[in-house]
Amino acid sequence: MKILLIGEYSNVHWTLGQGLRTLGHQVTVVSDGDRWKNYPRDIDLRRRSLSVTGTIRYLTDLARIWPRLRGYDVVQLINPVFIDLKGERIWPFYRFLRRHNGRVFLGAFGIDHYWVRVGMDCKTFRYSDFNFGPTLRSYPFMDTMIADWLHGPKGALNQRMAEDCDGIITGLYEYEMCYRPFFPDKTRFIPFPIDRSTVTPTATLNPNSSARPAETLDPSRTLNPQPSPLNFFIGIQRARSAYKGTDIMLAALHRLQADFGPERVGLQVAESVPFARYQQMMDSSHVLLDQLYSYTPAMNALLAMAKGLIVVGGGEEEQYQLLGETELRPIINVQPTEQDVYDQIARRLLSGKENIHQLQMDSVEYIRRHHDHIHVALEYQDFYESQR
Repeated sequence: MKILLIGEYSNVHWTLGQGLRTLGHQVTVVSDGDRWKNYPRDIDLRRRSLSVTGTIRYLTDLARIWPRLRGYDVVQLINPVFIDLKGERIWPFYRFLRRHNGRVFLGAFGIDHYWVRVGMDCKTFRYSDFNFGPTLRSYPFMDTMIADWLHGPKGALNQRMAEDCDGIITGLYEYEMCYRPFFPDKTRFIPFPIDRSTVTPTATLNPNSSARPAETLDPSRTLNPQPSPLNFFIGIQRARSAYKGTDIMLAALHRLQADFGPERVGLQVAESVPFARYQQMMDSSHVLLDQLYSYTPAMNALLAMAKGLIVVGGGEEEQYQLLGETELRPIINVQPTEQDVYDQIARRLLSGKENIHQLQMDSVEYIRRHHDHIHVALEYQDFYESQR
């Protein structure tokens, strides 16, 4: 098939594209590289400025590129806002893709109308980006998000697009719960893809595991069952810190370092760094903290697990059940409070009772079972073909 992937979040589309290419499909990825993260793409759609001059240049780029985006068997959009324009200006670009290509699929991979709508019902999730039980959260741009996605043009665009498209792919348990009640006949959960061929795990695997050939592992990076210091890594986006809970996680890490000492607790903080630098910092760490308010690990956490890092964050039973995973529990699941983050790390990772090395091996195996990009691409291929 000839497949067009438009937009990018955390390397999802590029990694998926690599898997689909391995299966023999012709794939084009068009994106802005997820802005400052600068992920790979075939056609660059960066908007360099919000100024009048920047807007004119961006519209010129769209006018040059868009006529070339025709004749594809499949088009997949990362989000209803798949180009860097206001919601009310995007529909004509969608209609062009609809008229001049085959099937069109919508990705449920991030903030959108149904995520806001279901998160705010205070019933579907025990906690989320929008609620703690029956109580709505409050953070600086929550009102803007509600205005845009629940009642504004982005929300209207999302609803119209979801009704019109051929299929909806949900990448996390939360997004599946948001879309399936509304579109049960055309929603499919498919896990996020990770290209394991680009990753060298830090932990040596069980020789009986089929996760990776032993010769591909790097013995120099094999970690001890209880390394000291245990190096923790957290990525910060200042504008989204309260929203994602990294402010709370970082506060817990500072407390742990003060209480246990830097000889036991190492800490690296990455603030809005490009993807290549982010990976380098991750490679010298043992534990990643990510997504406090999520039930599930997203792309950053999955990449860390593929490398053999232990993830502290979303690992609720619901997401294991959706994957059909009955054995592995590699994620240190935390409730969205500073105290629980502190307690879980202190009890499970710093007490000396937990085998750190085993958790690392389980993390690598978890990615092999559920997120290998070739296996994920096969699931996408099956869904694309089933929606003819």
